[in-house]
Amino acid sequence: MNNTNDNDWLFEITPKNKFFRLNLKEIWQYRDLLFLFVKRDVITVYKQTVLGPLWYLIQPLFTSVTFTIIFNNVAGINTGAIPPFLFNLAGITVWNYFTACLNGTSDTFKANASIFGKVYFPRIITPLSVVISNLIKFGIQFIIFIAFYLFYYIKGADLTLNGLVIFFPILITVMGILGLGLGMLISSMVTKYRDFSNLVTFGIQLLMYLSAVMYPMELIKDKLPKFGWMVEYNPLAYIIETSRYMLLNTGEISVLGLCYTLLVTIAVFFVGLLIFNKTEKSFIDTV
Repeated sequence: MNNTNDNDWLFEITPKNKFFRLNLKEIWQYRDLLFLFVKRDVITVYKQTVLGPLWYLIQPLFTSVTFTIIFNNVAGINTGAIPPFLFNLAGITVWNYFTACLNGTSDTFKANASIFGKVYFPRIITPLSVVISNLIKFGIQFIIFIAFYLFYYIKGADLTLNGLVIFFPILITVMGILGLGLGMLISSMVTKYRDFSNLVTFGIQLLMYLSAVMYPMELIKDKLPKFGWMVEYNPLAYIIETSRYMLLNTGEISVLGLCYTLLVTIAVFFVGLLIFNKTEKSFIDTV
């Protein structure tokens, strides 16, 4: 009987002792599983609903209409030459991608405990699949934004794309990484503190008002200078403001603010990954 050498094995699963690791090679080896999770997230979520994928379209449209009525018609927020509905739709479309990533990844351990306890695969694949699948949802909502953009343009609205729009995919990638980092951090906390997930739901709603989703950043500085710092130190506000600058050529772009956003995103991602790696070793005892 021939002895089996170590070289005969295709893969070797060993204890993960490194404090920090992002094994891209291992993630690539499990790419089929990653695509399977992406398919699951896109198809099965709305499989037994009446409207199905139409919810992707209804939510941003209704939210934009509500914001237009409340903040533009009632509160009198001026969006300049940009139609208020299109102004709000641009911010909401980008914001929805972040919230979808954060909500989907913040419940990773609790939602997948039954899978994690039975079979091995790189745990980071689960939150990563959420970020990728939400890109598809974002793409659907972005097509709706383009449709309304063309509608207003044909009607004669003063709309122009900024030349920096070619960097828009990079901006969305940064937002996805930020949502992934925060989600991994929160999912690690939820394993011990279950009520933390309720706090996240409330926190996201509050964070939306501090992220310049329905108003220009310059407005909060002029109207509420004492509270303007809360928006200025929010990296999401710079992403929302920059996205509108690229898509609608309105507002301003802050190079310093974008550098600050990039540094915060990198820091949050690495801290989230460190705590995520540490939690996955023992979370099954607390979930």
